[in-house]
Amino acid sequence: MVFAAVQLTFVAPGSGLAWDETVYVSQVGGNAPAAFFSAPRARGISYLVAPAAALTTSTAVLRIHLALLSAAALVIALWIWRKVLPTPVLVGAGALFAGLWPTLFYGPAAMPNLWCALGALAAAGWVVRAMRGAAGTAEVTGAGAAVALVALMRPADGFWLALPLALAVVLVPGRRRPDLCAALLGGLVAGCAPWTAEAYARYGGPGTRLHRAGEIQGGLGWNFAVDDHLRSLAGRTLCRPCDIAWENPATAVWWVALPLLTAGGIAAARRAGRGAAAMLATVTGVSTAIPYLFLVEYAAPRFLLPAYAMLAVPVAEYTAHLFARARSARRPAGSAALTLALAAHLTVQLSVLGHVVRTSHATSARFAAAAGELHRLGVRPPCVVSGDDAVPIAYYAGCASRQTGGHDASITPEALRALARRVPTAVLAAEGGRRPPVTDGAREEHRPPGDGPGPYRTYLLPGPAASRAVPTGPSR
Repeated sequence: MVFAAVQLTFVAPGSGLAWDETVYVSQVGGNAPAAFFSAPRARGISYLVAPAAALTTSTAVLRIHLALLSAAALVIALWIWRKVLPTPVLVGAGALFAGLWPTLFYGPAAMPNLWCALGALAAAGWVVRAMRGAAGTAEVTGAGAAVALVALMRPADGFWLALPLALAVVLVPGRRRPDLCAALLGGLVAGCAPWTAEAYARYGGPGTRLHRAGEIQGGLGWNFAVDDHLRSLAGRTLCRPCDIAWENPATAVWWVALPLLTAGGIAAARRAGRGAAAMLATVTGVSTAIPYLFLVEYAAPRFLLPAYAMLAVPVAEYTAHLFARARSARRPAGSAALTLALAAHLTVQLSVLGHVVRTSHATSARFAAAAGELHRLGVRPPCVVSGDDAVPIAYYAGCASRQTGGHDASITPEALRALARRVPTAVLAAEGGRRPPVTDGAREEHRPPGDGPGPYRTYLLPGPAASRAVPTGPSR
């Protein structure tokens, strides 16, 4: 399939695991001890990667596993809509969504957002089928299972997905389905169950965990982030804080046009007798986007993948309508213009994808180089890494990551020093940054070899690491 082929050709080769990916994979993989699992995270993606991560530490195998799974899941999600949408619209929706650079980039990634998008597309498809008169068990069970998948990946996304779907099946006159509403709510509860159980075990309850999650995310409340998302489309996988200049507005032309294309698609679908389906897809897409556009103070293109998957349905309706209109009027110039516009859009997406892939490769290469330097200094498993970028670097080095402060705080400075007396322990500091207080009394400081300063200063705490290392730079 084209979606899988593009991922395996342009995204997966040579890629390393990003920061968040190392957290999720370390929970089930054997390359390094499990990283600290902070309050906002959910374990759904760890379950998804477990079959590959438990068998091998190869990133290439993991990428292939996820690329094939995501391609198959997209086909299944679109197949659910086959009784609702004609083939041109169905194919168009799949192509429009799969052609976005965030979709392609996160297809083979160990990240939950694309799976939330595919689950949302499947859930809405089952609901639309049920509301159009299908009364089989498949629709009810499928809708509940799809919502459960989304909630397992990201509980908050599950809530914002289930909300409009549940309201639709209980409020739309003549199409009320209490059993379907119960299935949607049941799926939400089931998907959130692991997160809720962990909240009681580690945080004292869901309320406390939600509060901590909000703190880590900068506080949840009114935060207008629409402009942040516009700027991030140029290739920023995370825009926090998003105080960058909008250097390439062309990358967001499609995003600005999205509301107009959606409105046109709803109108075209109504004329074709599919207005309810297009409207439900639109409302569901808007609902999944609301928290990230107006409640979270930073932006990441992957956050809006569920919205893009849903809005692809009405946009495909409009695109198919324009092509059909051009053909019926025998205007080849119109069809050519539409084809050129879509080709230009795809060209921009692939261009941004190339930039994002190159940046990602450079980042993972930096992590791998830092891990190699730790090994050269004698910090080898079993070992501990703390400080700047400790989470991904520890994974690459096969070490445990332990932070004394911040979002991933899991150990006190005193306990870290005591741990260093038993296992090799390194503390990293970004070049130019302040010396971490926990390194007071550390006997060694090592700099990566080379003519200039490296990205990290490495402090070896007193213990096995410091005693076996040969200094490569000035001690402080």
